[in-house]
Amino acid sequence: MKIVVLDGYTLNPGDLSWDAVRALAGEFEVHDRTPPEAIVARSRGADAILTNKTPVSRETIVALPDLKYIGVLATGFNQVATGAAAERGIPVANVPEYGTESVAQFAIALMLELASRVGLHDRSVAAGDWARCADFCYWRAPLVELSGRTIGIVGFGRIGRRVGEIARAFGMEVLAAGGGRSKLVAGYPFRECSTEELFAKSDVVSLHCPLTAENEGMVNRALLKTMKPSAFLVNTARGQLVVERDLAEALNGGTLAGAAVDVVSKEPIAPDNALLGAKNIVITPHIAWAAKPARERLMRTVAENIAAWRNGEPKNVVNGVR
Repeated sequence: MKIVVLDGYTLNPGDLSWDAVRALAGEFEVHDRTPPEAIVARSRGADAILTNKTPVSRETIVALPDLKYIGVLATGFNQVATGAAAERGIPVANVPEYGTESVAQFAIALMLELASRVGLHDRSVAAGDWARCADFCYWRAPLVELSGRTIGIVGFGRIGRRVGEIARAFGMEVLAAGGGRSKLVAGYPFRECSTEELFAKSDVVSLHCPLTAENEGMVNRALLKTMKPSAFLVNTARGQLVVERDLAEALNGGTLAGAAVDVVSKEPIAPDNALLGAKNIVITPHIAWAAKPARERLMRTVAENIAAWRNGEPKNVVNGVR
C-alpha cells in the first residue's frame, strides 16, 4: 500500500516521528507542503493520501483512480470534497478529539488576554513607560474581572464543553448554543439558548462550531450590533464564521470592546485583511491546536484510523463510507 502525505510540516516540523504511519505502508512519501498544481502528480498511484489543509477537490479525486482512502490530519475536513469521495466509495477520516485540551486552553488564554491585557502592559514596560511613570502603577486599558460575567459558547461539543468547564472555574455563567445536548458537564450547569440570545447576553462569546454552509459568515454586522459594547469575541474555530470587515468595523467604532482570533478567512493572513488594522484585537497564527502532546495524539490517531480502515473497520469517517 502506498501512502502519500501532502502537507506534513505543520503536524510534524521535525519533533515527532512518522514511524507509526510508515509502518502501515509498503511505500511512504511525506511532503512538507504541496502546491495546488502538484497535488495530482504527487498523489498518483497512492492508495491513501493524508492532508491537513491541502485541498482535495472533486477534480483531484476523479484524477486518482487508485485512491481508496483520504485521511485528514486535523478535525476540520472542509478542505476535502467529501461527497465526491463518497461517490467513489472512498472513506474520509478525521481526528476529532486530539486537540480538546490544547484548543480549550488557548481559547481561555485569548479571553484572559482581552480581560487582563498582559501582553499590552508587558510591551509598555519594555518601552520604558513604567520607568517614566510618576506612580507605582498604571494601566493602559481597562482590566476586566471575569467572575460573575457570562460566557456564551457557540458549538458545545468536546472543546466547547471544556471551555465552559474552565470558565466556570473563574466564576462565570455559561450559555451554550449548538451541539452537546447534555444538561450537565463536569458537575456544573449551563443554559442552552439560541445563538441570537447568546450574543446579546454574553460578556464573552467563544466560537467552537465547525464551518458549514449554513453558518459561514454568521458573525456579521447585524449579529455584532446585538452584543454588549463591553463584550469580547474569541474565535479558535474557523475564520469563515466571521465577516472580518464587519468585525473590524465594530472594533474601530467602539461597539465591541475587543476580539481575539486564532483563525482568519484566508490563511496565511492576507496583508489587506481588515482585522490587521483593527483596534483592540489579538491575532495569533492558527496555533491553538499545536501543543506537542496534542500533535502526538493526532499522529497516533491518524495511524489508528488507517489501521482500522485496512482491517475493514474504518473509524472516524466523516462522509458515511464504510
